[in-house]
Amino acid sequence: MRARLLLLLLLSWAWSPPAPSAAQTETGVSEPTPKVDPKPRSTPVFVDVTAGSGIDFKGPRSEEKKYILESVSGGVALLDYDLDGLVDIYFVDSLTVDRATAKASDAKPGARSRLYRNQGGLKFKEVGRAAGVDATGWGVGVCAADVDGNGYSDLYVTGVESNKLFLNQGDGSFRDATGKAGVTGGGWSTGCGFADVDRDGDLDLFVARYLDLDLHDLPEFGRGELCKYRDIPVQCGPRGLKGLGDLFFRNRGDGTFEEVGSKVGLGDEEAMFGLGVTWLDADGDGWQDLYVANDTTPNFLYLNKKDGTFEEMSYLLGVAVSEDGKEQGSMGIAVGDYRNEGWLSLFVTNFSEEYNTFYHNHEGAFFSDASFRTKTAAVSVRYVGWGTSFLDVDNDGWLDLFLVNGHVYPQIDQIQLEASAPYRQRRMLFHNRGDGTFEEVVGGPKHPLSLETVSRGTAVGDLDNDGRLDVVISDLDGAAQVLRNETRGAGHWLQIDLEGKGLNREAVGALIKIRVAKTTMIRPVRSGTGYLSQDDLRQHFGLGAAKRVDEIEVLWPDGSASKRKNVDADQILTIRQP
Repeated sequence: MRARLLLLLLLSWAWSPPAPSAAQTETGVSEPTPKVDPKPRSTPVFVDVTAGSGIDFKGPRSEEKKYILESVSGGVALLDYDLDGLVDIYFVDSLTVDRATAKASDAKPGARSRLYRNQGGLKFKEVGRAAGVDATGWGVGVCAADVDGNGYSDLYVTGVESNKLFLNQGDGSFRDATGKAGVTGGGWSTGCGFADVDRDGDLDLFVARYLDLDLHDLPEFGRGELCKYRDIPVQCGPRGLKGLGDLFFRNRGDGTFEEVGSKVGLGDEEAMFGLGVTWLDADGDGWQDLYVANDTTPNFLYLNKKDGTFEEMSYLLGVAVSEDGKEQGSMGIAVGDYRNEGWLSLFVTNFSEEYNTFYHNHEGAFFSDASFRTKTAAVSVRYVGWGTSFLDVDNDGWLDLFLVNGHVYPQIDQIQLEASAPYRQRRMLFHNRGDGTFEEVVGGPKHPLSLETVSRGTAVGDLDNDGRLDVVISDLDGAAQVLRNETRGAGHWLQIDLEGKGLNREAVGALIKIRVAKTTMIRPVRSGTGYLSQDDLRQHFGLGAAKRVDEIEVLWPDGSASKRKNVDADQILTIRQP
């Protein structure tokens, strides 16, 4: 590790850049220009199909948002909970302060999270109560994985006061195993994700936490300088409030967990304000690392030391702050190889008057801030970003980028600011040009991308199994939306569903590589994505004009590998670990 640190320091102090080129960064770090497929690509098209789908979930509504507790919730998960081959949708419900603190005699309704079973044809039926996953208290985020190895996806739901682990029984129902498993947590928990960090065959669990607040003794709205925005009284926080350390639950392998965050280096002793989390192999060594998006404080990148412990390396690797050294209000995280180079880069959504940060991965040695070079930063400055994902919208073989926005202060509509968009804000879709840059897809006045909402969580998956990725959005003050991908003339595709050995049956933490002609693409299988949410665990590859994949290589979570050659396109393929 000392040798690695010395190498990183030498790179940062004495980097001698080559001659300037079109792909050169503002700091002089040069990158190869990827080959561009000259074949014309389709224009991405999304259609809002929520009406008539049966999806009727609405987030909690608080007109003034006097408390920060009421502004950050909204996770959504995609999972095939009944293994019928169709992706189902789970929305996490939250509360308002008046509902949470109401006396029983007031009879105000509590939170009710919803599970919608996919019946085919983009029709859904709400089954949350019957399945036993509706009672979550003040819910916040969600992550999914098969924790007990029975082949069915389980759900972990974070909350303001306690968390829930729902184990899928395989008969359409779930069992609350929180207490027995020892993962109740406590405190305001936010993002979560499962990963086998020590390669012992079972899934461990990381949970980020945000603020240390008492529901019955909350900071007064608008009181003090830290509770004002442009001299307008607003909710307090997170600056000026007390944070909470994070939690890491090591799986004992017998259905129970032990919280060992501080012992293994993941406890966040300085109590930053954690929100989005994601597991990824950042340095390409085959072991799961962890990235945490912190609000108004530096972000974390924990490298796996392969002995059950981690080392925080965000500053040395270049992913802690913005390029100008400023801490940002970070929310959601997207992970993907947007240049088809074989390394996972990071995209982080941030608060308004900051820019969304694009960290380009230089072969696992360090990251550079490519935000403005990718042409995704400038337009983001006015917006407050949340859920985000990389996805190949038109199946051309290049990962595009989707994100949603929405302010936290309704009071911002009282003033006119060029530096900030209004409370309700539009979505953004960036089309990958194949040369390291993106072009925003702008819809008309009634286009789903132009709809102004207060969005939070997003999840991506193929809801109708047509080979085009769809998007589900959870809004804070309004109805959820289902956006169907109806891009015409899209390329060929392949979706891969992994089945691992032992307790990690969904192969969470695996990396899939495919080779088509001279192009190699990678996709990681991750639990916990975007902002407090969960994408479909099946991995999607756009293939452009190719009708066949030359080779598929799976790097399994235990370090083993398997290959398959000459695979036909346009199918959902299950690969089982040998």
